[in-house]
Amino acid sequence: MAIDTHTAAATAPVLTQDPEDNRLSGRAKLVLFVLCAAQFMVALDFSVLNVALPVLGDDLGLSTSTLQWAVTAFALPSGGFLLLFGRIADLFGRRKLFLTGLALFGAASLLATLAWDPASFLTGRALQGLGAAVIVPTGMSLLTTTFPEGPQRDRALGISGTLLSLGFTVGMVLGGVMTDTLGWRSTMGLLAVAAVIVLVLAPGLLPESRTTGERPRLDVPGAVTVTGGLLAVIYALSTAAQRGFGGVDVWGTLVVGLALLAAFVAVESRAAAPLVSLPMLKRRTVAWGNLAGLVTFSMMSTVVFVLTLYLQEVLGLSSFQTGLVFGVQGVLSAVAGTLAPKVIGRFGARRTLVFSLLGQGLFIAALLGIGSGSGALLATAAVSLASMFHLGAIISYGLTVTSGVPDEEQGLATGLVTTTQQVGITIGIPLLGVLATTQNSLFHGVRTVLLIDAVIVVAAAALVAVGLGRRTA
Repeated sequence: MAIDTHTAAATAPVLTQDPEDNRLSGRAKLVLFVLCAAQFMVALDFSVLNVALPVLGDDLGLSTSTLQWAVTAFALPSGGFLLLFGRIADLFGRRKLFLTGLALFGAASLLATLAWDPASFLTGRALQGLGAAVIVPTGMSLLTTTFPEGPQRDRALGISGTLLSLGFTVGMVLGGVMTDTLGWRSTMGLLAVAAVIVLVLAPGLLPESRTTGERPRLDVPGAVTVTGGLLAVIYALSTAAQRGFGGVDVWGTLVVGLALLAAFVAVESRAAAPLVSLPMLKRRTVAWGNLAGLVTFSMMSTVVFVLTLYLQEVLGLSSFQTGLVFGVQGVLSAVAGTLAPKVIGRFGARRTLVFSLLGQGLFIAALLGIGSGSGALLATAAVSLASMFHLGAIISYGLTVTSGVPDEEQGLATGLVTTTQQVGITIGIPLLGVLATTQNSLFHGVRTVLLIDAVIVVAAAALVAVGLGRRTA
């Protein structure tokens, strides 16, 4: 059985200089631009609609109790199908699947833009999520197989990580401006236009990825159990973020999801051609790297959530002023994105990962100095610095997980990375964020969450330092 992803041949025309040189050729820059534009577009979709939800609900007739589905309908497929599509891309071609995902995402965005009732809008959001589940792992695996390990991949992932972080931040600010001036439909229309632009540019630039020889069968039982398990867990946690953990449906779905994920592990241990290679999961770099990713994403999303409550509900800042706070955060994250590859080049991805987690945790702890009557400047400075370290953790954990993985398994490795991102973003707010709103005082609730958050991140830094301490394959 020979599986040739055509990576070496595809990479050669793009990289025209020594792989140890971090300078990129003109064509390589265009390839990186297309891949990063697609990732930025998906990141934008996670946040651009959030501030438009009340207006959207009034327009389409979505009640307050069902408005969460505007977010959940996207989150379910975008997180639940990542591993499956990452593996399909390994087996059947990354470029082909990437273009298919772009086309689906663009068509779904158009449907959401033109939605005439709740059903048509939610259908568009669900198809957007499915397209995102194709784009993210295939785009990441195209990036890691096009740019070889070393300075070039470090720089490419640094730029990609920066745009991923900026996408969330820009989405919050841009969503508010566009909704106020052009209406909520403009946010979905923007995504449709972006998808078309990337789809037009991508075919002539991206290297092909093909399989030759006998292709292994897709692990259907593994695909069913892991996809069903992720869908159930993400649904339960997304619902809990809106309604708390009191509902029977939340606990029931969560139990079912965890049971399916346990069944997935059992299935994979016996499968001839498993969807996820258990030996890969046992790699220290994969296991500890993904733990770091889960912590950095879940804890930072929680900080953004509770600080939004603090700035608006406690300090009385407007939505625009709150957007400016996170705008500063975005600018400093961009700075971190340019510095991280240099730091990684000097100290290595593993040391940078531990250092970044520690810095994120310490600056989250600095937020405990906020007051009930003032603290906007401290909040702006501390969350911005925490975000700089957060971005360093994003880039270094992605490099840690994918380094040393064979090219034929890069789709799976990047699928694990992106699944960790999605699950991390999903679980932080329901697990910790709800504590802020259930205390007698919102201010004290916010401080409680920040303390727990900081402790978890610092503890994770210590665990990852020990776990990655011994270099293994």
